Amino acid sequence: MNFIVTGIGAGLVSALLTVVVVKETMLAVLLAMLAPLPILIVALGWNHRSGLVATLAGGLAIAAFTTSFVSAIGFVAITGLPAWWLAYLALLGRQGADGTMEWYPTGRLLAWVAATAAITIVATGVISSGGDYSVFQGKSRQISEAFVALAFDAPEQGSEEAREALTNTLATMTPALSAFGFTFFLGLYLWLAGKIVSASGRLPRPWSPVPELAMPRIVLWAPALAFVLIQFEGFVGALGYALFGALLMAFTLQGLAVIHERTQGKPGRGLILAVLYALLFLTQGIMVTALSLFGLADTIFGLRRRFGGSRPKPPPTPSI
Repeated sequence: MNFIVTGIGAGLVSALLTVVVVKETMLAVLLAMLAPLPILIVALGWNHRSGLVATLAGGLAIAAFTTSFVSAIGFVAITGLPAWWLAYLALLGRQGADGTMEWYPTGRLLAWVAATAAITIVATGVISSGGDYSVFQGKSRQISEAFVALAFDAPEQGSEEAREALTNTLATMTPALSAFGFTFFLGLYLWLAGKIVSASGRLPRPWSPVPELAMPRIVLWAPALAFVLIQFEGFVGALGYALFGALLMAFTLQGLAVIHERTQGKPGRGLILAVLYALLFLTQGIMVTALSLFGLADTIFGLRRRFGGSRPKPPPTPSI
């Protein structure tokens, strides 16, 4: 019964973090963003069934607190199930012929983080709009108009045509931009939950170092799938854009992992990484593009194996 009790507790904490967003303060928004973390922690530390209990308990608590069935469904679909799913994958393992455990590789986990983020972003749009794509487009345009108004805070800044073109572009790219950021946070939450549970001694698998992060080549089909999806209208096309954004962040993280791995044991490593992250913050899109291409090249060509890296060959894994 232990996993049930811990699951209920984590679900109530996660639900509380979710509902504080109604305060509409910056602190409330930051707390709401942490809502998946308690579910990830109990799912990794007490097995994935505890994560399912937390998801159900949180959904019921939100339904009782807000008297809104839609809010409860939103919590389950957007916060609970993605956290449970990633924890479930992280705990997948099987015993090898030599008696050692073969755990689900972190590179495949990163690929699933990206896929889960893309699907969750589109699910958020479907739930918030009641399944009406025109409503979703209207909300995306409102966000884009607010951003453009901040960028061009004076009427004379930029022509009306330029402002309108930027607004339309941002509205179209809203799923991609949202998935780009959500992939980072999901990956961060999974890593943080793993470190917390590992420190407590409850994590059954060794937590792989960040430099070993490497997605398998099968992920290379995902950009092609995203390109096909964006040819369609409605939420199918939005899923294509979301998948593009999520993959961009995933390959960026892999690019960072390559640099972390290649600088291990090198003199001046701290300075190199500090300059890298400073450039990433200052140049943003330029460095993100460069790192994502670097990560993509690592998946295609296996840069770390070709040039003396220490990336291990991935063990046999379940087909999922």
